[in-house]
Amino acid sequence: MRVLLVEDDTILGAAVRDHIAADSHSVDWVTRLDAATDHLDSAAYDLVLLDLMLPDGQGIAFLRGLRRKGSVTPVIILTAMDQISDRINGLNAGADDYMTKPFDLSELSARLSAVARRYSGNPNPLVALGELQVDLAARTVMCSGRSIDLTAREWALFEAFVQRPGQVISKMQLEERLYPFGAEVESNTIEVHVSRLRKKLGQSVIETVRGIGYRLGGAR
Repeated sequence: MRVLLVEDDTILGAAVRDHIAADSHSVDWVTRLDAATDHLDSAAYDLVLLDLMLPDGQGIAFLRGLRRKGSVTPVIILTAMDQISDRINGLNAGADDYMTKPFDLSELSARLSAVARRYSGNPNPLVALGELQVDLAARTVMCSGRSIDLTAREWALFEAFVQRPGQVISKMQLEERLYPFGAEVESNTIEVHVSRLRKKLGQSVIETVRGIGYRLGGAR
C-alpha cells in the first residue's frame, strides 16, 4: 500500500520508513503538515501515519480538517501523548488507531495491515481464491497445502488486487502503490511483476483489462 508518514523526529521517522518499506509498502515521509497537505493533494494514499506535535501545527487539527473535507483515508496516530484523554481526542477527531511512543515496529505493521483490511471491506485476513488460500496477516499464499513463495514486491502487488476484488487498477496506480515519489521505475516493471505472479499463482489470477489496467481474476 502507499503510506504517507508525517513525523518530524528524524531517527524515529527513518526507522518507521525503513521498516514499512521493507514490507514493500511505498512510503513518502514528510516532517511538516504543509508538506503533508501537498502530498495528499497530489497523490492517493492508502493510509497516513500521523504525529501530533509538528513544527507547523497540531496533528489533531490537521486530522479534523481532513475529515471535514470528506477524506476517508485511514489515519493511525503515532505520538508520545499517552493520556486516556489524548487517545479519546484522537479517536474522536477521526483517527482509526492510536499508538503511543515508544512502540514496537512489528506491532505497527500489524495495525497498519488491520486498518487496511477494514477499509477494504473485509476485516478477515483469510481469503480464498479458487485453489489459493491467502493469509493477508501472515503474508502467505497456499495452494492445496503447498506454500507458494512470493518476493516482497510480488506480495505487495498481489495484495493490492486481493484488497480490491473486482476493481480495475491502472498501471500508474500500481506504480504509486509500490514506489515512493522520486523512485525510478522502468516502463515495463508492472508487466514483469504481473507475469511472475501469473507463473506462480496461475495465468488467470490477474486479468488484463486492455487499455485500462488489471484486476483480480479467477485463480488456477
